Amino acid sequence: MTHSATTESRRAQPESGGGRRRPKRRRWGRIVLLSLLAVVLAAGGTAYWLYSDLNGNIDGVDLDEALGEDRPEKLPTSGQNVLVLGSDSRAGENAGLGTGKVAGARSDTALVMHIPEGRRQAVAVSIPRDTLVTRPECTKADGSALPQAERVMFNSVYSTAGPACVVKTVEKMSGVRMDHYMEIDFAGFKGLVDAIGGVTVTVDEPIKDSSSGLDLSAGTHKLDGTDSLAFVRTRHGIGDGSDLGRIGLQQQFMIALLSEVKKQDLFGSPTKTYKIADTLTSALTTDSELASLTSLADFARSMNGVDPASMETIMLPVAYDKTDPNRVVAAHPQADQLWKAIRSDAEIPESAKKSPATGG
Repeated sequence: MTHSATTESRRAQPESGGGRRRPKRRRWGRIVLLSLLAVVLAAGGTAYWLYSDLNGNIDGVDLDEALGEDRPEKLPTSGQNVLVLGSDSRAGENAGLGTGKVAGARSDTALVMHIPEGRRQAVAVSIPRDTLVTRPECTKADGSALPQAERVMFNSVYSTAGPACVVKTVEKMSGVRMDHYMEIDFAGFKGLVDAIGGVTVTVDEPIKDSSSGLDLSAGTHKLDGTDSLAFVRTRHGIGDGSDLGRIGLQQQFMIALLSEVKKQDLFGSPTKTYKIADTLTSALTTDSELASLTSLADFARSMNGVDPASMETIMLPVAYDKTDPNRVVAAHPQADQLWKAIRSDAEIPESAKKSPATGG
C-alpha cells in the first residue's frame, strides 16, 4: 500500500467508527500476548528447573571466611589466579574406577592458573604432589585449629585440613593471592571427558603402565573417560616413575581437553550441553563466589579470548630433597622468580622455567 493510499484510508475512518474497531484489535492483541506469555512461562519454568537443578549441584567453599585477612595483597596488575585441584577420593562413584583403595582424599593434581590482564594468554603452573612444604596454621572443617607443620607432602594438606588450607598453603609458598578455587574428582573428570565425546592426544613413545592400566602405542589416540583418567594418573610407564614424570602428560591433556571444549558447538546441541553441565557441576567444588551457574558462566565468558593452544605450562621448579630423594623441595632462586613474575603479571623469565629435578 502506498503512502497516499494509507493516508486516504486513515482519512476515510470516521471518529466514531475508530472507537468501534479498537476493541477488536485489542482483543486480538491480548490473545497474542497471552499466548506468547504462556509459551515464555512454560519455557521459563523449564529453564528455571534446569538452572536450579544444575545450580544445586555445585559445592562452595567460603575462602574469605576460612582464611580471614592473613592473605597476600591483591595487586591491581596481578590478573586472575585460580587454584585448580584434582582430588583422588575413592569414595562414592570414584570407588569403581580402578584407582585403588586408599582412605581419604588428596590433591592428586594441583595447578595454579594465571590469567593476565587482557586475558589473552594463560599460564598453568603445576605443583608436584610430592613437594615438601610448610603447612601454615589452619582451621579444619570441624572448627579445630591445626598447628603449622614443616616438611609435609603438599598433597597431604587436603586430606589433613581441607581445601581452604590448600589455598592458604599455596598463598604462603608463592605470595600470590588466589582469586578462585576449583576442584574436580575422579568420577567428574571421567564423566566430563565422556560427555564431550573423548579427547585426542599424541604421544611420541609407547606408554604401558600396569598400575594405571594405560597401554598406548606411539601416535595419536582418542581417549574416553577411563583411558583419560589413566593417562593423567600414569607414572610408572614414563620417566623415572615419579610424580614429576606424569606432570608433562597432565599438562598436555589439560590443553587438549580445553581445546576440545572450546571447539564444540554446545549451542547446536542443548541436550549435550546439559549433559556436560550436569556432569561437571555434580563433581565441581569452587569458592563461594563461583558457586553458581551465573558466576561460572560470567567467568567463562571473561576467559573466551584465551586460546588453550597458546597456554604456557610450567612445573614449579623443584630439586630432589637431600634427606629423602623420593621427595622434592622448591628450587631457589627459580621458584622465587616464577612467583614474582606471576604476582606482578610480568613475563616469566626462562631461568624460572628450569627445574633441577626433571623426573627423567
